[in-house]
Amino acid sequence: MTKEKKENLALRPPVVVVMGHVDHGKSSLLEAIKDFNITAKESGGITQHVGAYEAEYNGKRITFIDTPGHEAFSAIRSRGSDVADIAILVVAAEEGVKPQTKEAIQHAKKAEIPIIVAINKMDKPGANPEKVKRELVKEDIVVEAMAGKIPSIEVSAKTKKGIPELLEMILLIADLENLRADASKPAEGIIVESRMDSSRGPVATVIVQEGTLKKGDIVGTSSVSGKVKILEDFQKQPINEASPSTPAIILGFGGVPGVGERFRVFSDFGEAEKGIKKEKRLEPRIVVKDEPDKKTVKIILKADVLGSLEAVEGMLNQLPQEKVSLRILISDVGDVNENDVKLAKSARAKILAFRVKANSAVKGLASREKITVIYFDIIYELVQAVRMLLEKQLEPEVIRTETGQIKILAVFRSDKSRQVLGGKVISGKVEKGDSVEVLRNNEKAGKGRIISLQKQKKDVDEVIKGMECGMLYEGNVKAEEGDLLAAYTEERQKGEL
Repeated sequence: MTKEKKENLALRPPVVVVMGHVDHGKSSLLEAIKDFNITAKESGGITQHVGAYEAEYNGKRITFIDTPGHEAFSAIRSRGSDVADIAILVVAAEEGVKPQTKEAIQHAKKAEIPIIVAINKMDKPGANPEKVKRELVKEDIVVEAMAGKIPSIEVSAKTKKGIPELLEMILLIADLENLRADASKPAEGIIVESRMDSSRGPVATVIVQEGTLKKGDIVGTSSVSGKVKILEDFQKQPINEASPSTPAIILGFGGVPGVGERFRVFSDFGEAEKGIKKEKRLEPRIVVKDEPDKKTVKIILKADVLGSLEAVEGMLNQLPQEKVSLRILISDVGDVNENDVKLAKSARAKILAFRVKANSAVKGLASREKITVIYFDIIYELVQAVRMLLEKQLEPEVIRTETGQIKILAVFRSDKSRQVLGGKVISGKVEKGDSVEVLRNNEKAGKGRIISLQKQKKDVDEVIKGMECGMLYEGNVKAEEGDLLAAYTEERQKGEL
């Protein structure tokens, strides 16, 4: 690096990713930090796609990325994009380490960025921060209170306890990391979210990493290019430029860029086209191919933004498919359209719509063609619905339980299909109404049912080992003295993946 370039480097705000288990308070913590509502009462309290937000503390700016689970953050990193400088691991004080907490830890470690543990919900009656710290040790997260190096802050998004200390810790780590960027060069950065807006066209949320992004700049990613026609801040307010670490919204791309793609500013459209490598999304996108000996569930997946789409696909890919295959015919951003309905009809597929709609014409077509369109606002509910669709394809499993055996001591009376028998229970118990197999010389001779039982000439509901009894037996074979009646029950259970 030349001396001139070194002189152009200036301190920039830290970019912080907020991670943790669902419902542990990531979004409410961000609300408390910024002191205004950024979730707009998100469904189920879960933020469903990546958003970038900016806060200010003691005159210094901090950019936050709120992730919907970790698939979206992973998708950004999988493309080689290091978007965050610091990770906040949010753990609920009354619940402790959960499966998604462990996933978040692994993602933060892979990103090789400093971690701050925020033990949230300290206002809850069952809050136990010491238990949380002990559980974190098992995941190789040793906080300072446990003689480690990772800072932990006890916070409450509800009461604002610990929020100033958390922000001070972020700024302290940022100072230690000496985060710098050159604001004078052409801008470049990361696409952290993208979607197709029905009225505004392709919309991309970006984090500027180097340079200054300006309205009118020509930009390109690895898949699309365009001109910045509208530039907005994270509150959707018009701005003329965005400096390093600033979250911004771009309108003007020729298509929807992929989450995690890098963007750059070019001198003209010719250079932009030369500088990008086309990576068009192929449709249909097939997750699992049809297998002749396996049942298959076919779906068309539509979502509001690419981050959501990738998060949903990642979770669907984790569903067991040894018994039933899942085939995604189309995985795309945007509202449900007529082509989706037509494909669903021809392929006998179901349409799953995540936070998108269908207009009245499309709804009418789906109704006439008897195509199922299921709408979701929460990722986990969508995944559970797909699991149920897969399980419906499985044959119910019949669980048979042996309950007892009666040895036939006497045959008192026989008619066409019924007999009055005397016997002794030699194992377990036998109840009135039980199904039985007739065993003769240790081989199955037929089957039937115990219509009624008597003990000492009185009707009873059951007899147990060691008791003698009389019974009315009905079956497809006549029982003989010396036979065994093996009683059993059968329970039909739905198939599981």
